[in-house]
Amino acid sequence: MIIEIDGHQFDAIFEESKSPKTCEIFRREMPFEGEIVHVRWSGEGVWIPLGDKDFSVEYEDATSYPAPGHVLLYPKGKSETEILIAYGCVQFASKAGTLAGNHFATITSDLEKLRESGVSTLWEGKKSIVFKL
Repeated sequence: MIIEIDGHQFDAIFEESKSPKTCEIFRREMPFEGEIVHVRWSGEGVWIPLGDKDFSVEYEDATSYPAPGHVLLYPKGKSETEILIAYGCVQFASKAGTLAGNHFATITSDLEKLRESGVSTLWEGKKSIVFKL
């Protein structure tokens, strides 16, 4: 899979063994386009707010502490549906408190550029993102 943020491409893998249902459902949504903004509560990460979008998936390999490059899907509950991408130290949270998201993909290339993109999103604002096979 390729994740393109503001024109820069990152290689990524689906975490099939950890979150098979989330991977299957997300793969059907591809190509998936949106915009990332910097997280407010979680630390060094960006997120795609998805409102009431329903992926119809339960928790799988859910974590509140993703590593840099980890991509999480929060399927909704006490906060809105969202995708979070960690570029540094993250404790996944919202104004409602700590959240846990399904770790369904991992960025495997150019983590330095991912960090640069994350910091740039903090200071410059939203950026485009596309997930494609």
